Amino acid sequence: MRERGMAEEEERGPGSVHQTFVLMEDLLDKLKVLDYEQQVLDKHNIKPLSRHYFVSSPHVLSNPGEQFYMFSVIAAWLISLCGRPFDAPQEYDDPNATVSNILSELRALGGQVDFPPSKLKSGSGEHVCNVLDQLVEKALKSKGFIWNRPLYPSVEVEDDCVQEDDAELTLSKVEEEMTQEDEEYEEEDGLDLDALKTRTNQSELSGSRPAVVLESDVDAAEWNLEVERVLPQLKVTIRTDNKDWRIHLDQMHQHQDGINTSLHDAKGCLFKLREDISKTLEKVSSREKYLNTQLEHLISEYRQAQGQLNKVKELYQQASGGVTERTRILAEISEELEKVKQEMEEKGSSMSDGAPVVKIRQSLTKLKQEIEQMDVRMGVVEHTLLQSKLREKNNMTRDMHATHLLEPNAQTY
Repeated sequence: MRERGMAEEEERGPGSVHQTFVLMEDLLDKLKVLDYEQQVLDKHNIKPLSRHYFVSSPHVLSNPGEQFYMFSVIAAWLISLCGRPFDAPQEYDDPNATVSNILSELRALGGQVDFPPSKLKSGSGEHVCNVLDQLVEKALKSKGFIWNRPLYPSVEVEDDCVQEDDAELTLSKVEEEMTQEDEEYEEEDGLDLDALKTRTNQSELSGSRPAVVLESDVDAAEWNLEVERVLPQLKVTIRTDNKDWRIHLDQMHQHQDGINTSLHDAKGCLFKLREDISKTLEKVSSREKYLNTQLEHLISEYRQAQGQLNKVKELYQQASGGVTERTRILAEISEELEKVKQEMEEKGSSMSDGAPVVKIRQSLTKLKQEIEQMDVRMGVVEHTLLQSKLREKNNMTRDMHATHLLEPNAQTY
């Protein structure tokens, strides 16, 4: 996005960055023509706008929504000047709804909106100035305002220069006379009323001073009483504004003084701490050197013992390697032995156990009973078959006798 914005600026030209400042200055002049100070600023109790107010957001802003609120109030006022009813937005309204209403009114007035509405939510930038400029143009057109050509005075430049030089000369002469009079007053020890009167008379002739010296005839006691009576009403209370730069400047000076005093105290403590630490380090280093010299023979013995220990560890590792291999072989043999023992126990238990014989006997008994039952059933079936055969044989013999008896009777007929 940043590269695309830079490419657009290069296409528009190098002066496009400063075009917004020029647009804002023209916008402020047009707002002054429409008398926005009384109709908007005084109505909403808002401070006058600077000439680059809507160009960018300031780095230090107590209320981030202040610019957007100002933009929405001015836009609503301009839309109402164009003859379209538009309610003034409140400070805590939804910014999305406010922007949508302003852009819809601008489109209805014939304005161009070729940017997303989110560009106006910050309350500053090129698009904000563009929208306000379009609205103020529509408002001026609806009011029938026409820009006339400027009328320049027909005074020559040389005369102006001569008048300015004469004015400077007269001012310098007056200043010299005043300084001379002040020096004369300083040289005098007291105030001479006669000399003052003569000077006032001279000033009358010149027309620069009053004719009579003003003298007060009010009683001093009555004056003091009147002053005491009116004194409570003469007190001026100035409300402190947290946004005033003077308050921030005073706070900065107070914090700077506090920092300087704290830094002065802290420097002394830090210097002392540094000296203590450096002394302690020197003591530690000297003590370390002393210990190294005193324990040098013990260190050499420790090194020799450490070397012997390393050799013993190597021998132990070699020996432990053979033990580990033999332990593994022993474990395998023990496992095979356990398997053989288990098989022998199973075979011995099966040989000494009479349960299979009992099962065989029970099976034989059951088989005999089933054979007997089958024999009985077979006998029943054979008997039934024999009876059916005998019955059929009787039926056949009866049929044969019946046919022999019928044949002689047929011959008689």
